[in-house]
Amino acid sequence: MRRTFAGIAGTAAFALVLTACGGDSDDTDTETPDGENLSAELTWWDTSDATNEAPAFKELISQFNEEYPDVTINYQSVPFAEAQNKFKTAASSGSGAPDILRAEVAWVPEFASLGYLYALDGTSVLEEGNFLETPMSSNVFDGQTYGVPQVTDTLGLMYNKELFEKAGLDPEAPPTTWDEVREAAKALKSKAKVDGIYLNAAGYFMLPFIYGEGGDLVDVEAQTITVNSPEAAAGVSIAQDMVADGTAAKPNASDSYGTMMTLFKEGKVGMIINGPWEVANISDDPNFGGFENLGIGAVPAGSAGAGAPVGGHNYVVWSGMDESKADAALAFVQFMSSAESQAFIADELGLLPGNADSYDLVTDNAKVSAWKSALDVAKARPWIPEGGLFFAPLDEMAVQVMVQKVDPQKALDKVAKTFKSEVVPDFATQ
Repeated sequence: MRRTFAGIAGTAAFALVLTACGGDSDDTDTETPDGENLSAELTWWDTSDATNEAPAFKELISQFNEEYPDVTINYQSVPFAEAQNKFKTAASSGSGAPDILRAEVAWVPEFASLGYLYALDGTSVLEEGNFLETPMSSNVFDGQTYGVPQVTDTLGLMYNKELFEKAGLDPEAPPTTWDEVREAAKALKSKAKVDGIYLNAAGYFMLPFIYGEGGDLVDVEAQTITVNSPEAAAGVSIAQDMVADGTAAKPNASDSYGTMMTLFKEGKVGMIINGPWEVANISDDPNFGGFENLGIGAVPAGSAGAGAPVGGHNYVVWSGMDESKADAALAFVQFMSSAESQAFIADELGLLPGNADSYDLVTDNAKVSAWKSALDVAKARPWIPEGGLFFAPLDEMAVQVMVQKVDPQKALDKVAKTFKSEVVPDFATQ
């Protein structure tokens, strides 16, 4: 059995396809390349945190080389904030792009639309991987699949169990609705003498409020901008009202996120909305009281239910890579995205696997299992090439609404105009 590349004319990407040799259809399957028969030199751009996360991924490379000793992985740590534009610049020039990239979920549709990624349909990477449906959806563009999940994440309600006990609240039963958050915040303020909740003034963190009232940013199928719908405005109004009535602390306009994390770790606020990437940071802080003091639940529900955005990172392969490296690149992606590798990362870093089978291997990892209820309400974002451009205008909106007290409908109408003029001009407005 051998893998071949089918060239596609123009600027479109090569598609990875598999050709079965011999046997009938019942006996053919996708085979992983034999490690002893593979020899290649690959470059991998890792956009994870260079200090806290990179050592674990380097260890996985060492494990990969035990199976594939003649495949050299040139590991390069690339700052996350620089990687998107750096990859596009290199890929468009046809030189300097990595063979494999750790891509943020919103980058994949964009890169695929530009012809910069291989389609992985028909390869053992997909056929042997059992990936979570919602994280996997970020890799699909125009009917083809261009990557696989490395890690997934979402937003959840994080709370201080000790402060809950001081406030007379059940530390094992977090609020499940925004109304219950209000009641918990009153108890935290009156009995524990701390602020109830801190809401980060950023667009991504407004999505649970928008989703909770049945809103969204766009309707991809109808090609319509919906960010300023009555449902979206109602959701953002809930967040604004929580600041206005004292349920939530007023966000710091210059460093909302940093202030939120400092106050929570110091025990000065009882609840925050944040993701699994902060679990280690919170747990290791000497002022907080360890992981056993950290409560985690799903984002609270609005009138239409609970919903939080899915995030995370995917492994993708550059379409301009030399064809002779194909089998090695597939073997590396398959190894790194395997249940065992993702379980290793979960145990080392507390990050949530994108491979569903990994969860059977980390059943005793409380830092992973704590996020089950949050993952259960994770919602796929609009996976379109422009998806990464939604958040700059949303961030501006969040500051206006949460700090400057601008009317939510007015602020969202402005976002909709920006979406129309700068992000998705072909979409209709309501």
